[in-house]
Amino acid sequence: MLPLIAAIGLAVSACGGTGERSPSVEAAGSPAVAASDAGTPPVASLDTPPAPVGSVPAGSPGSPDPTSSPPAASPEPPSSGTAAACAGSPENRDFYLAVAEAVDWIVLCPVLPDGWFVESGTYRLAGGGWLEIAYRGPAGARIRLREGAFCPDASGCVPSGAEVADVPVGPLAGRLITTDDGGWAVVVDRGAQRSWLLEGTGLDEEAFRSLAAGLVAVDA
Repeated sequence: MLPLIAAIGLAVSACGGTGERSPSVEAAGSPAVAASDAGTPPVASLDTPPAPVGSVPAGSPGSPDPTSSPPAASPEPPSSGTAAACAGSPENRDFYLAVAEAVDWIVLCPVLPDGWFVESGTYRLAGGGWLEIAYRGPAGARIRLREGAFCPDASGCVPSGAEVADVPVGPLAGRLITTDDGGWAVVVDRGAQRSWLLEGTGLDEEAFRSLAAGLVAVDA
């Protein structure tokens, strides 16, 4: 009976673990970007080439001065039909292209100066599709970009805070918010089925506005 019980236990273990895959944040300089589709085999994964993975920093690692303000982006539009201006490695750019080719909404990516690294990222194509990707920058600065059908309610999943002004978000128009935790957010089409949300901490208003304005559209 003992061998039989052990065999049953192994079989049950092998059948578990379904659902959406969320990549873990690895050590600095080796972040992971994955793709998933809950309830179905992953669209791409870290184990299935060609996987949209990001393991190379967006710029030179450097040694940022912790007392200095993070530099603003210097956006340069990509060539038509590419993600050439998207920050990061070729795998990072493939991540954005994979989403842009599969959805019917505008996919935006950041253009970042040296010293920014991908921390984590994932996308899902079911339900209209969405993506989420986070970056770490100099002096502890961070941004998180979410796009598509990522928020199920009218709040737009925007952090609480005070609205400041209308601002450009790449080719789109958004609303700038100073958040209660001292950060910044900018949202496009809050509460709509598909929307765009950029959040940032460790950045002053000018630097955050520059990053938001410098987002570029990825043409599939």
